[in-house]
Amino acid sequence: MRAIQGWWAALTADTRALAEDESGDVPGWVLVTLMTAGLVVLIWAVAGPALTGLFEQAISRVSGL
Repeated sequence: MRAIQGWWAALTADTRALAEDESGDVPGWVLVTLMTAGLVVLIWAVAGPALTGLFEQAISRVSGL
């Protein structure tokens, strides 16, 4: 029983320490954000003209021009 109590005390202390740590992973989130923005720009540059042509074709078919 004493071993379980010791284990529980250690677990709650570790949990409290993690909950109080407010430093976070800011550099990681900045990297993820920059990489996502880079992928969006790359995909937009590659697929932009094709998507524009597809959109214009769809509009011309719907409007009958």
